[in-house]
Amino acid sequence: MSAHGHDEPVVRPEQVNIADSSMWKKIPMIAGAIGIIALAGAFGLKGEHDEGFYFSYLTSTMFWLALSLGGLFFVLVQHAARAGWSIVVRRIAENMALTLPMMGLLILPVVFLGAHDLFHWTHAEAVASDPMLTWKEPYLNETSFRIRAVVYIVVWSLFGIFYWHKSTSQDSATGKSILDNSHKMRWAAPLGIAVFALSLTFSAFDWLMSLDPHWFSTIFGAYYFSGAVVSTHAFIALIVILLHRSGYLRGVVTKEHFHDLGKMMFGFTVFWAYMAFSQYMLIWYATIPEETEWFSYRGAGDYLALSIVLVFARFVFPFLGLISRHIKRNPKTLAFWAVWILVAEFIDMFWLIDPVGPHNAGNHHPAIEFGLVDILCFVGIGGLWLAVMTWGLSRKALVPVNDPRLAESVHFENF
Repeated sequence: MSAHGHDEPVVRPEQVNIADSSMWKKIPMIAGAIGIIALAGAFGLKGEHDEGFYFSYLTSTMFWLALSLGGLFFVLVQHAARAGWSIVVRRIAENMALTLPMMGLLILPVVFLGAHDLFHWTHAEAVASDPMLTWKEPYLNETSFRIRAVVYIVVWSLFGIFYWHKSTSQDSATGKSILDNSHKMRWAAPLGIAVFALSLTFSAFDWLMSLDPHWFSTIFGAYYFSGAVVSTHAFIALIVILLHRSGYLRGVVTKEHFHDLGKMMFGFTVFWAYMAFSQYMLIWYATIPEETEWFSYRGAGDYLALSIVLVFARFVFPFLGLISRHIKRNPKTLAFWAVWILVAEFIDMFWLIDPVGPHNAGNHHPAIEFGLVDILCFVGIGGLWLAVMTWGLSRKALVPVNDPRLAESVHFENF
């Protein structure tokens, strides 16, 4: 009898182990090499694009960080809710969260080197002549900004490593240790969710909202969170579909799990729209100058068209595209919308960051600038992110093979 009470194992090793796959084993090395070369190229071009470099760098960093944080949230909430359906895809999210230490290192150039290029409030003369910045100085100052960044990074990294280690060590555990690991992960989850909510919210305030220090929104953290979570479910679905094409996880992750991933993509697409509309509607209704300015230069010049594209790309089209049960259960159509959502997430990050770039300083008709540095930053950071994530996938089984409720997850059905 197996640990799950069946004569046959719930999953076979060849279904969940990519360590022997020459293609998947090469991905971390190839992705890492591409990432290092692209990032070196981006920093090499920094001198030619000195003022705007860190805006490009921050855009890509916040995109990939959203996937890391979304992976951590997925793991935390599944344990807290004691969800059964998600066990077979949870290991992918655990490996997404495993990238958090590296993403923490990659955000440090923004915090320690690029802050003066990015953040108006880091200039003492600007603070001295601006009552609003003077009032915010106890929070918006470089010392506390850096301390908070280190705290976020350490906390995220500890949780990411903790869940990856506990989950993967359970694979080789026996007897009482299997349940002990499950209980530890479950009981740490509520604390993790509380810490996650606070740290993500304040990091979004620090690294995104303070790009325009006169503007403020109490739900900005929830706005960034909603995009991170919908993108995470899209990425998990995409990875599972690619693994299926390679012959893995077949019969383990089924159409039932695709259906649930699609429902989460649909649900958080609506949640993002709710956050975005709530933020816009309340600011539009109040018409307070320091609040409306943030939207005014996103509704002028090139950004008016991009704002309209964002509404349709982020909400209207995926809402209509994912509403059907059949689309969510079909790997091909689900993969299409997964890629669509990830592209929309990058557009969203660009829309949040680029309008305050130096090329739009004092420009009443703001223009979009997207070039080689933006591409190199995206490929560079993304290559390193994928290298760490796929390294984790290839090191351990693709599912937590000793989870006490694995059989329940494999045989899960939607009704």
